[in-house]
Amino acid sequence: MEQSVNQNMERPVETSEKLKLKEKIAYGMGDVGNNFLFDLGQIYLLKFYTDALGLPSATAGLIFLITKIWDAFADITVGTWVDNRKKIGPKGKFRPFILYTAVPLALITIVSFTNPNFSLTGKMIWAYATYMAFGTIYSISNIPYGSMVPAMTKDPVERAELAAFRQAGSNMGLLITTVGFMPIVLLFNSESTGYIVAVSVFAFLGILFQLYCYKNVKERYVYEKPKENKVKLSESYKGLLKNTPLLILCLVNLFTFSAFNVKLAVQVYYCQYVLKNVSIVPYMGFFSIGCVFIGVALVPFMVKKIGKKYTYILGCAIWAVGDLLAYIFADNAIIFIILACFAFFGSAFVNSLNWAFVSDAVEYGEWKTGNRSEGVVYSFFTFCRKLSQALAGFIPGIVLGLVGYVPNAVQSASVVEGIRGLMFIYPSTLAMATIIVMAFFYKLSDDKYNTIVKDLNDRKSGIPM
Repeated sequence: MEQSVNQNMERPVETSEKLKLKEKIAYGMGDVGNNFLFDLGQIYLLKFYTDALGLPSATAGLIFLITKIWDAFADITVGTWVDNRKKIGPKGKFRPFILYTAVPLALITIVSFTNPNFSLTGKMIWAYATYMAFGTIYSISNIPYGSMVPAMTKDPVERAELAAFRQAGSNMGLLITTVGFMPIVLLFNSESTGYIVAVSVFAFLGILFQLYCYKNVKERYVYEKPKENKVKLSESYKGLLKNTPLLILCLVNLFTFSAFNVKLAVQVYYCQYVLKNVSIVPYMGFFSIGCVFIGVALVPFMVKKIGKKYTYILGCAIWAVGDLLAYIFADNAIIFIILACFAFFGSAFVNSLNWAFVSDAVEYGEWKTGNRSEGVVYSFFTFCRKLSQALAGFIPGIVLGLVGYVPNAVQSASVVEGIRGLMFIYPSTLAMATIIVMAFFYKLSDDKYNTIVKDLNDRKSGIPM
């Protein structure tokens, strides 16, 4: 076993108990609410910027790059804030953030999709300011939400189940926004009006789901660090460098999350300009995200059979094969939808397990350094995911600009090929890169994790190592 640091550890304020199904569902519903707001930006905002706001595609891509880098640093700041909170009240360490940000987050989402009567420069500044504000408020809401899992349970199986429920909630939000958003927009003669109405509907529903999550989840392991054992912020960040599983997870998420979000951003362009039928977006979303639910449901079973690591790798392999086949054969709507279902099914394994891996990394970091920092660990992970989101918004905008994309027009052969490459080659290549990294460099097996948890429990019980 590796050497670990044995310091005075924090003590849980509550005893362990099993999670009820209602609580797991409620936790997943929190990400339905989050994704009603977040997915609007990831799927539709780039197209809103280029086709409704009238921004050049390269400028729109640059907005995503800069605002997501801003968001990444906001995540780190919020994670530090959460970890260093004092006087934790009866609402808990993490839950209050979900409660108090629900309405502001919904309002700033609506504002982000408004089309003010400004000059082109004014609209560009407006886009920067509103999406930066959205990202900041989203960080304040989402970092505590994601950091809460280790406070809910220490059981690795239950953590995998919570991760699966969260992914199911995320995909439910993605499914409903994909299927329901554009039909609402198309009800109106003015595209700008349609966007505002559609966003307002989803923002209101997002509030309801977030409040349901807040009301029905419970924190059981809230750690209050004794004043005499206060850990310097610099030590918390140094500890991240010793957390090898976390660093590997962050690297592969730069691959997978960038790949996934590029697909989301480009699929509307693909349907409109390659398949020449934007109306199939809801059908593609319904069937492909429906297959994601099948994948999410299989995750706990697969984890028990082959473990988290190999389930993750299997998902990447299915994803890569699906996209490569689609690049070769998806020249009509039916084949495209079938192969999209296959690829999204594989991505469900990947996206579901990310959150379980992060929770494992919290324990590994505590075991390795003696310092437990859920917020810092989770925010560093989301920092890397935000960097991948920055790339996911920036790369399509730049590529579309380079190949000569013209909004709402018949596209040239080079534009069509650029869209196809972004939709299929980019994500399949990164999925294969993820397989290589996870197979050779990720060393925290499920058995080793169970040993680490036992070791930590022994420390807190005063049992000599």
